Formats: sequence, structure tokens, C-alpha cells
Amino acid sequence: MTTTAPLPPKAGQLPGGRGRFASLRSGAGFALAAVALFAVAPLALSDFRLGLLAKYLCTAMAAVGICLAWGRGGLLTLGQGVFFGLGGYAMAMHLKIADAGPGGLPDFMQLYGTATELPWWWRPFANPAFALAATVLLPMAVAAILGSFVFRRRVKGAYFAILSQALAAAFAIWLIGQQDTTGGTNGLTDIQGFFGYDLNDPVNQRMVYFVIAAVLLLLIALARQLMHSRYGELLVAVRDSEERVRFLGYDPANVKLVAYVVAAGMAGLAGALFVPAVGIISPALVGIVPSIELVIGAAVGGRASLAGAVLGAIGVAWARTALSEEFPAAWTYFQGLLFIVALAFLPGGLASLAGIARRYRANRGPAGDTA
Repeated sequence: MTTTAPLPPKAGQLPGGRGRFASLRSGAGFALAAVALFAVAPLALSDFRLGLLAKYLCTAMAAVGICLAWGRGGLLTLGQGVFFGLGGYAMAMHLKIADAGPGGLPDFMQLYGTATELPWWWRPFANPAFALAATVLLPMAVAAILGSFVFRRRVKGAYFAILSQALAAAFAIWLIGQQDTTGGTNGLTDIQGFFGYDLNDPVNQRMVYFVIAAVLLLLIALARQLMHSRYGELLVAVRDSEERVRFLGYDPANVKLVAYVVAAGMAGLAGALFVPAVGIISPALVGIVPSIELVIGAAVGGRASLAGAVLGAIGVAWARTALSEEFPAAWTYFQGLLFIVALAFLPGGLASLAGIARRYRANRGPAGDTA
């Protein structure tokens, strides 16, 4: 005789109204985040600090995708710098072409190269619609190709993490070797305009900040919808028992592939918006170390919690800016120690502290009453 386990209820259908309460709490948190980003931060921060916050919010966008792929799906993506870089370079290529004007060459090509016209693979990026689409679709396409090969061969765990990290290293090395067309080690720098707006104008820099903040909130809403949908439940099932999901008739490779591709698209969009916020994209921003930094932020804040992953990414990015100036040699070791401590002693990140405290009080309650 066989028994079939009941399917878990949909989000919003949890017993005792817990689903409705969770939705209200999430809505309140979303509204609070919007007020903080669109009202408090612009009033409280100087233009310089607001520019730094815009940079940190871009890393938080990538952390949203990591929360979906790793926190929900168990895919330790140590190569998100690749997709961040693809989106960033796609945006920067268009902006450099626009800065050069009709028929002109980007400044670094005139300095380093001997070309008299744009390389053939640069020319489509002169079209703003193509460039905008490429910032998201190009990383997603690369992730779809790589994920199809990897997941269908059932590569997972540490092997998947190492493979994704090797991809980040290879991408950075390739960029460095193409100095004539990618700027080499320097990357694409000195970006002056953003779709007709002068980035040297503080007003336009604030506009870029507001765009980044709005996109971040939209990505959080999209990720939450996916995580609390039937697909999100299936993704958790694949993470916890892949063979059982396969026995039930689902293909775990396709389930993981969707999460990986969506996370890649989010990282690509983060890289694209990072370019006008900072004015540069280079191999130093897309290799192994930046990829690990993105994962550290999500791990410290709480990879299973959207709010935790976002706040953790912002906090780690801020700490890197603040502490690396004082301790440039020791900061990398501190980052590694932070990652190890978070995974070993607080797997749920800082976001899990509230739940740990509630369970601790619940366990002590009966004993205290008895005494």
C-alpha cells in the first residue's frame, strides 16, 4: 500500500491566517523600504553619499538573484560576476559609442588600437534598444547555455560552485587580453552620458539613483512572487530531495535552470545600472573576488531572506568601502573569515537571529512556568 504526501498549501493559504499576515508584513516592509529609498536617503545624504548608496544598491540587485538561486534552490553561484560584467559591458559599450558621437570611435580604441571603425560585434550596441535588451538577455542566454550542460549532467554542490568560479576567472582573463576592443585591464572608463543626460550633473546623478532604487524594488517583488509560488515550492523540493522530485515526474534540471537564468538576468541588470552610477566597468569588477563578495553579502544577511540578502549585500559593500581604505591588505582576509563564520555558525545569516531568539524564548517558557 502506498501513500501520497499532501502538497503544501499555496502562499496566502496557510492555516490560521498566517499567509495573510505574512503578506501584510511583506507589504509593510516593502512600503518602508520605498520610503527609506525615495524620501529619507535623498534628504539625509549628500550627493557623494547618495552615489555610493546607488553603487551598493546595484550589488543588492545581484544579491536578490543569489537569494533565489542559492537561498531557495541551493545553487551556490560563485560566478555571478560574469553576468554582472556582461550586463555592465553591454551598457558601457553603448554609452561609449554615444559619447564618441556619430561615426566616432571610443577614446580607448583611438589610444590603444589601430582600427578606423567599430568592430563588427560593437556595432549592434549603437542601438539603444538592442543595448538595453542585451544587458538582461545576454547574461540570461549565457546562463541558459551553461546551465543546460551542467544541470543535465547532474553537476551540483561544490562542483557547480567551482565551475561557476572558473567561468568568472576565464571571463576576466579574456577581457584583460582584448585591450583593443574591451579596454583591457582598465576596462571602459570615463563614461560621460546616460541616454542623453550628462552624468556630471548632480541632478542627473540623482535621477540615476532613483532609477536604481525603483529597479531594486521591482526585482525584490518579482523574486518574492517566484519564491512564494508553486515554482518556488518546487525549487525547494529540488534542493531538498532531487531524486524524489524526479520520481514525481518533474525534471530537476529545468527547475534549477530557471532559477539560474533569472538570477543571471538580475545580475546583468545590476551591472548595467552600475555603469552610469560609477562611470566605469572593468575586469576587476567581474572576476572571482567580486563574485565571492556578492555571495558573502547574501550569506551574511541571510541567503533565504530577501530582506536579509539585500541588507547584507549593502552592509558588506559599505564595509568594503569603509574598511578597505584603513586596512587594504587585511580586508580580503576579513571577508573570507566573515563568509566562513556565517556559513559555519549562522547558516541563516543575520536574518535568522529573530527566529533563533523566538525559539529560545519558547523553549525556556515552560521551564520557567514550572519553576
